[in-house]
Amino acid sequence: MAKLLAVLALVAAAASPFVLRAAAQGEGMLPFAVGAAPAGCDVGVGEWVYDEAARPMYEEEACPYIQPHLTCQAHGRPDKSYQHWRWQPRGCDLPSFNATVMLEMLRGKRMLFVGDSLNREQYVSLLCLLHRAVPEGARSFETVDALSIFRAKNYDATIEFYWAPLLAESNSDDGAEHALDDRVIRGAPMDRHSRFWKGADVLVFNSYLWWITGSKMQILRGADNDLSKAMVEMEPEDAYRLVLHQVVRWLDANMDPTKSRVFFVTASPTHTNSQLWGEEMEGGNCYGQKEPITDASYRGSTSRAMQRVTGEVLGAGSARVPVGVVNVTQMSEYRRDAHTQVYRELWAPPTPEQLADPRSYADCTHWCLPGVPDAWNELLYWKLFFPAAGDQAL
Repeated sequence: MAKLLAVLALVAAAASPFVLRAAAQGEGMLPFAVGAAPAGCDVGVGEWVYDEAARPMYEEEACPYIQPHLTCQAHGRPDKSYQHWRWQPRGCDLPSFNATVMLEMLRGKRMLFVGDSLNREQYVSLLCLLHRAVPEGARSFETVDALSIFRAKNYDATIEFYWAPLLAESNSDDGAEHALDDRVIRGAPMDRHSRFWKGADVLVFNSYLWWITGSKMQILRGADNDLSKAMVEMEPEDAYRLVLHQVVRWLDANMDPTKSRVFFVTASPTHTNSQLWGEEMEGGNCYGQKEPITDASYRGSTSRAMQRVTGEVLGAGSARVPVGVVNVTQMSEYRRDAHTQVYRELWAPPTPEQLADPRSYADCTHWCLPGVPDAWNELLYWKLFFPAAGDQAL
């Protein structure tokens, strides 16, 4: 209770009385919650507001955890406007992201991100948002194989990332050599990965991009590695459903909903076809884009079928451990301007042909940091500490 009161004192100045009312009552509170979002507040619905005063929340060069393929300014991006957009949920009055509050709430805890490179971006973004609140001598960072660990020693807390782009064991699990044309997934068991997930107090996972192959997935049944038997072909949606059900079963068997929280971050969209947002020119993509899409009805190319599977499995309401959905898809659909484009570390120098047409090697999947993933972490912050009524209700 003393910890909760201390945290409430930190947020009281920024929070509305309604937000803190539930915390004061203390009944039916989810783990880590210190308040509640106003009725009708959906943090994933809103608009991007240009705000040079409040964004970015950190400087690219000041965060030592950003990988070179995400440092757009260091690699020559001429504009900074993509850094200055703030996500404003519609009809919501919620406290701003507070690094000290988050670290205090994570004192003695383990927070774990599991997923692909977009999930790792969100993880790195969170480290950038938090690390200045931890004295330099009291923090450390290391990566061993698939696991990266940030330690805030003065809070006895760790924030970690585990590489598992398909969640299930697959031939894409190598942290460096994973760009394979044919995906092979083990349908069950999940032990190789999930043994690293045990003991997490806050678990944040994602999986989408690696399922969008345009071809069927190869599913290996059983625990051995004999590829000559028990191999089944499945449509990506069916294989995705199979794996998400496996994850839900693991959560039910290994997570305590009275002490821990689980979140799923939805698909991060790509911007590879500018005709989708009204440009007439063929071959256009995110390259050269400097402003968000302003058409509120824009829906992009994110797979509706995969989104339906996510809703069916995680929104069923029958699981012992509820999964909070952090819906970043629609808000990110508008941000055609914020991808790394060509302003990143490249595995090989661009060819003369590529240099003649930068669109041909623009990365329209990953995001510059600081940028869009910072807003994803604001949504996660609100979902974790100020959940809406009925969100992950016990």
